[in-house]
Amino acid sequence: MSRNSREMIIFALDENKSLEDAMSWVECLRDHVGMFKVGKESYTLYGPRIVEEIRGKGGKVFLDLKFHDIPNTAAAAASAAVKLGVSMFNIHALGGRRMMAETVSAVKKTVKDYDLPMPVILAVTVLTSLNDGDLEGLGFKYPAGELALHLAKVAKEAGIPGVVASAQDIENIRTSCGRDFLIVTPGIRDSEGNDDQKRVSTVKNAVIRGADYIVVGRPIRLAEDPVRKAEEITKQISEALAIKQKVI
Repeated sequence: MSRNSREMIIFALDENKSLEDAMSWVECLRDHVGMFKVGKESYTLYGPRIVEEIRGKGGKVFLDLKFHDIPNTAAAAASAAVKLGVSMFNIHALGGRRMMAETVSAVKKTVKDYDLPMPVILAVTVLTSLNDGDLEGLGFKYPAGELALHLAKVAKEAGIPGVVASAQDIENIRTSCGRDFLIVTPGIRDSEGNDDQKRVSTVKNAVIRGADYIVVGRPIRLAEDPVRKAEEITKQISEALAIKQKVI
């Protein structure tokens, strides 16, 4: 699937004072980013209406609710997401192969029954807020990179077309799962110092490593001129793609 540099940017539509505030960001950025990410905070506050409003203004929605439940419940939630008209949504790979496979089947059935476009289904691998030490404390025997790769493989086997993964995990996932396997990378920062996200990346690093989409929140939201910042990121993506092409 061919995408231009702007379309690769997903703006994290979080931390809004009101629905009107959220929509002001959509108005501001809809011609400068490819998609808007609606996460747990926004969806809990505003419900399906925020998705409807974004789509009404011509924006595409990545519904970032990370469905993680018994297979039947996750599949039903995914079907509901399809009916909302989202372009992309995610489930958690730790829900297991059966949960992911049943979700894919339910989505395909809903798309067929209601004559709706097929959204991109993503499996979340390892949150960028977790590092090796955190995973060890939770009882996982694999470090973050190995666990992310393992979960990506399971997701692909279950019929999921892509994952959400840290930039640090991209190359191994790409090598194992192929060039057509979508990788969406969050935790994008202007520098690679850590905050509450422990495994972060710059735009350039994520794209050169092979991200298909990058999720950007704070660098744009906190910028003095958000539109100009979005345009700068688009330029950085284009430059990184050019570098990557030369390497290939």
